Parts: sequence; structure tokens; C-alpha cells
Amino acid sequence: MSSRLLLRLVLLVQALIACAIGAAVSAWSGASWWQAGAIGVGSVVLARLLINANNFLLSRRVASPMPPEHRLGAGAALRMFCEEFGASMLVSSWHMPRARAHTRIHPGSTLPPVLLLHGYGCNSGYWAHLAPLLDAAGISHATLDLEPLTGDIDGFASRVEEGVASLRRQTGARRVVIVGHSMGGLAARAWLRLHGTAHVARIITLGTPHHGTCLAAFGIGINARQMQRAGVGGPACAWLSELAASEDADARARITSIYSHHDNIVAPQLSGHLPAARNVAIGGVGHVALGRNRRVLAAVMGEIATLETARAEAAVSHARQ
Repeated sequence: MSSRLLLRLVLLVQALIACAIGAAVSAWSGASWWQAGAIGVGSVVLARLLINANNFLLSRRVASPMPPEHRLGAGAALRMFCEEFGASMLVSSWHMPRARAHTRIHPGSTLPPVLLLHGYGCNSGYWAHLAPLLDAAGISHATLDLEPLTGDIDGFASRVEEGVASLRRQTGARRVVIVGHSMGGLAARAWLRLHGTAHVARIITLGTPHHGTCLAAFGIGINARQMQRAGVGGPACAWLSELAASEDADARARITSIYSHHDNIVAPQLSGHLPAARNVAIGGVGHVALGRNRRVLAAVMGEIATLETARAEAAVSHARQ
């Protein structure tokens, strides 16, 4: 089953529950249809809000030490929670149930094309906020749906290779940029292990559990097991350890890991820090909101823009020789 179909079924179930609650309220209290409907919908929204809040509570129990510069006051913490809840509702209830993988080619771009890889349980709709920025900058890009939902991350590497080859063929570019959220970052590294660095200019990961997350224990599937970690000081699973051991300095130098000290899914949060890679730590952003937050999107676009700067500097250096 695709994530698109699964999410549509979940929305249908939620709608039926809201209707049932509304009907019960109307029958019991004699409330008008719009009052009963509001209570039914509000009940479903409240349940989802509580699930979101529980993720934050679970993640704090196994959290990394919080750097002083990233500590939040009550107001900032509330804003972060609201942003994360809003992002979760919007992505899972609107963007992803409607999304299909797509490719946008912008001829004449001086920047490498970008391949977008979503995280666990998601699909191409996760990139509804980054894709328009790439279009505005004239950067060719494509999204992939990594399926089956509970599949082996190594198995996703073949889909990534197809996406890389397609973008290179359609744009004429020698190398691509891969942006991966959460599990998508691990899929990019799994692809890198098999295919090397020849065709990648940079891999940018967002909220990726490079050393595993304790919350993966609540997931199902092979991919969830491949992202598990045993406690704050415990080791990552064997798959993650083997993946790390396969990477040399050149591979790590091509990776930028952007992670949040307030991630509510990747915990401990320092799991996002990848030795020998370029690491960008931020605060005040939840896991799903990483794909929507303006600071994060600006950081991603900035990382891509540096490739054009590097290319221009190399051209000038070559001309002077």
C-alpha cells in the first residue's frame, strides 16, 4: 500500500470518527448540527495534538544535553510546538494525501539538479515548501516516493540511483544534489555506499538519525529497525554501524547534516551530528517542521548556492593558470 492511499484511509477513518462523535453529541444534548460537527472535528484534532505532544515528551526522556544557546523560554517553546503541530497537520492531511512524485527541469541552470527524498511514512508531498523555492531559483529537481513503506533502506538505493540517473540524463549535469529528510538522508547514504561519490555534488540531510533514534522502537518494518538506537548512551543498530564503517573521508566531506536540538522524533538529538561531515545545528524546530521552517529552508538553499560559488571560483582559478 502506498503512503498516499494509507493517508487517505486514515483521513477517512478520522472523518467517520468525527461524524460519529458529532452524531452522539447531537443525540445526547440536542446540539445543532454545526455545534455537534465542531465538537466531532475538534475531538479528532485534539487527539492528534495529544499524539504530537506525546512525541515531544518521549523525545525529552532520551534527549541529548541542551546547549545553553538553544534553550527556549516558555513562549518560544509554545511557538515551536504550534509550528510542529501545524506542519504535521498540513503535511499529513493535505500535501501528502494529494502528492505524486514529479520532476521539474529548468534548462540553463548553473546549479546541479536536486533529488528530494522524504522520510519514514511520508511521500513526495513532504517537499511542498522546498520545491517552490527550487522552482523560483530555476533549479531542476525531482521527488521520489520510497516504497514499500516498511521496506529495507538498502532497497531504496536502487530507486535513488534511478532518480539520479534520470536527473543527470534530462539536465546533462554530471553531478546532482540529494536532499533527504530523516530516513531519506539514510537512503542517500545507502546509495552513496553502493555507487560512490562520482555523481553527487552534495548530500544535505534534515533531521536524519545518523546514529539511530530511540523512538524508532515504536515504528514497524525493516526500515524502522534499521533506525533504532538502544538508549541515550547505547549503540546504534548494526545496520547503522555498518553504514558508518563503509564511508571514507571523501564521502563524509560531501554531506551536510542539518539537525535540531528540539527534534521530537530523532532522540537523542545529537544523533543528527555526523563526524567529518559539515554539521549545522539549530534550535526551536520540530521534526516535521524542518521541511517548512524558513530558517531551515534558507540553510538548504544556501548550501546549494555554495556549489555555484565553488564552480565560479574553480573556473576563475583555471583561467588564471
